[in-house]
Amino acid sequence: MHTPAPHTLAESAPDSRGFLSRLYRLNLSLATDLYQLTMAQAYWHAGRTNQEAVFVLYFRKNPFNGGYSVAAGLTWALDFLEHFHFQEDDLAYLATLKGNDDRPLFRPDFLEYLGSMRFSCDVDAVPEGTTVFPLEPLLRVQGPIIQAQILETPLLNLFNFQTLVATKAARVVSATRGEPVLEFGLRRAQGMDGALSASWAAYVGGCHATSNVLAGRLLGIPVRGTHAHSWVMSFSSELEAFEAYADALPNNAVFLVDTYHTLQGVRHAVAVGRKLREKGWRLAGIRLDSGDLAYLSQEARKILDAAGFHDTAIVASNDLDEHIIESLKDQGAAINVWGVGTKLVTAYDQPALGGVYKLAMIRDAGGPWRHVIKLSEQSLKISTPGIQQIRRFDNGNECVGDLIFDTELGVKSPPVIVDPTDPTRRKIMSPNFKAQDLLIPVFRQGHRVYTPPALPAIRDYAAAQLKRFHAGIKRFVYPHQYPVGLEESLHELKTRLILEARGLTNPQ
Repeated sequence: MHTPAPHTLAESAPDSRGFLSRLYRLNLSLATDLYQLTMAQAYWHAGRTNQEAVFVLYFRKNPFNGGYSVAAGLTWALDFLEHFHFQEDDLAYLATLKGNDDRPLFRPDFLEYLGSMRFSCDVDAVPEGTTVFPLEPLLRVQGPIIQAQILETPLLNLFNFQTLVATKAARVVSATRGEPVLEFGLRRAQGMDGALSASWAAYVGGCHATSNVLAGRLLGIPVRGTHAHSWVMSFSSELEAFEAYADALPNNAVFLVDTYHTLQGVRHAVAVGRKLREKGWRLAGIRLDSGDLAYLSQEARKILDAAGFHDTAIVASNDLDEHIIESLKDQGAAINVWGVGTKLVTAYDQPALGGVYKLAMIRDAGGPWRHVIKLSEQSLKISTPGIQQIRRFDNGNECVGDLIFDTELGVKSPPVIVDPTDPTRRKIMSPNFKAQDLLIPVFRQGHRVYTPPALPAIRDYAAAQLKRFHAGIKRFVYPHQYPVGLEESLHELKTRLILEARGLTNPQ
C-alpha cells in the first residue's frame, strides 16, 4: 500500500501560493456579496468597463480599546487574487438567480463578459505583521472599477478577521512577558475555516504553537497537546491514568492534574515523574485548567521543586485572555506556559474589526484622476480621497508618527501630520527622522510581483515591529495615542471636498 508523503503548504508551495485553493479545492470568486455583482452589471450596462478606480482598505478604530493593531491576512489575500476568475459553473449558478419579477437577474452577455474577465489590477499592501493604526490603508487596489468593486467583500473578509486575531494574540503574548503561548482554540472557533484562519493569525501575532493538527499540517505551525480529563476519568485512579499515559508517550509527559484534587494530582505527577526519570525520560509539565490559578501554581511549584523537578513546566488554561494573564502575573503566579483558546480565536470581547473598503479616486481610460469622497454625519466615517500611501517616521530609537499622503499630491516640506479628528492637532516631522513608505507593490497589471516570507519570518517581523513603538501604545488600559494623520495637502483637499459636497463654498 502506497502512503503519500506528508506535506505542508509551506513545503509544497515555498512561495506561499495556493493556501486557499488547496484548502477548498474550488474556485472562490463567488465569495462576494450579491450587490458587488449587481453593481458590476450596472457598471457594464453603463459602458464603464474601462473606467479605472482606486479603492483603499482600512479600519477606523483599534480593536479591544487598544493602541495598535497587527496587519494580517495578506498571504491569503494574495492567493485569492491570483486565482480570481469566474468559471463556467460559477456563471451557470449566477444564471439561475432571479430578480423581483422572477426573471433572470443577470444578462447572458454580462455573464459572458464575467467569464472572459481576467484580473488586471495593481495592488499595494503593507507587509503582513506590520504594526498599523486606524485610517491607514492596509491595502490599495487600482484598476478596472468592476474588478476592484467585486473584490471588496473577500478582501475585507480576509483582512478583518485575521488582523483582529493577530492583534489579540500580540496582546496576549505581551501579557505573558516572554513566556510561550499555545493557541488552544479549535473546538471553540467559528467553524473549520475560522479555526485555520485563527491559527495562522495567532501565530503571526506571536503564539508559539497550536493544538490544531490540521493547521500544523497545512500551514507548518508547531503543534502541542497533552490529554483531557476524560483520559483520567476512564481509569480507576488518577495515578494509574498518569502511569499509562507516561508509558504510551514518555516523550510527551504533561499531565492534567485538576480532575479530582489539583495538588494531589501534582503529587501523582511527581510520582510518575520519578519513574520517568529512572528510565531516562523527564516530566515535561503539568497543566492547570481550573481553580485559583495563582495559588495553585505557586503550591504546585513548591511540590515540584521539593521533588527536584525544577525544569518541569506549569501550563495554565481555562478561559484566559491578556487581562487575566496580566493579573496572574501581578499575583506572582508560577506559570511557565499559557494555553489560550476561546478568547483568542473568537477575539472574545470584540467580534469584528470593522474594516472598510472605500472608493478614493476614479478616472476614465487615459483621463485625469478625480478625487472622490463619502460624507457622513460622523466625522470618523468620512472617507479620505487619493492614491494613499503611509510614510512612517523613526527617530532612530522608535517610531514617532505616521503620515497618510496622496501620491498624486506628494508631501510638503517639512512634513506635517494633521490629526483627522482634530485639525488643530499637528505634528511637524524633523528632517533628521528616517522615513519609510509602508505600502509595497504586490500585484502589477494582475501579475503577482511579491512573494511573502514564510510564516515564521512573518511572526518574527511582527514581533520586531512592535518593539519599535513606545510602551505606552501597548498598554491595555488607556493606551497612548500614536500620532497618525493626513499630510497637510491631503487634509486641505479633503476639507475642500467636504465643503463643496455640502454646498458650503462660494460658487465661482
